[in-house]
Amino acid sequence: MKDREILRRHIDQTIQLNDEQFDYFFSFFKPVSFKKKQSIIQIGDDVTCEYFVLNGCLKTFFVNDEQKMHILQFATKTWWASDYNALHNNKKATVNLDCVSDADTLCLFSEDREKVCKEIHEVETFLRWRSNKGYIGLQKRILSLLNNDARSRYEELMQQYPELYNLVPKHLIAAYLGVSRETLSRLYHAR
Repeated sequence: MKDREILRRHIDQTIQLNDEQFDYFFSFFKPVSFKKKQSIIQIGDDVTCEYFVLNGCLKTFFVNDEQKMHILQFATKTWWASDYNALHNNKKATVNLDCVSDADTLCLFSEDREKVCKEIHEVETFLRWRSNKGYIGLQKRILSLLNNDARSRYEELMQQYPELYNLVPKHLIAAYLGVSRETLSRLYHAR
């Protein structure tokens, strides 16, 4: 499936754009490919765009003072990723974004997003819906971290995204869940 078809199907799940509107919106996306372990955004960077994943896997993360990695998000096909605080508030990046695997993306620059939102109301609706959905997912994840034990968090993740276990190295899944690699191994074998 071609890049534009992947994006079109993704958008069509939420709003309907006619061909002219979609072509105009699509014209603002720039294809960008990344290699496994390649850094896309580093803490302190200026952030000017967000990435729509066509294939591969990205991760958003930070490393604390004790050098422990905390993963905020995995982004696989049809997911979006960036440092949204930096992007929307014109701040320096406070998280890192890099590649778990080779990845092909479509990059949408902030100024282009704002331009097309002013011109096509449906695009603004789509982007607002997408932001709301992301916020809801983040809220659910925080509540799960606060309320559930490691086994429950692992089972939730595997139920929602079963493909992650084969796509993402186990130490990264452990970092996402906030557990050690050894704990993750015990959880997996206890399934």
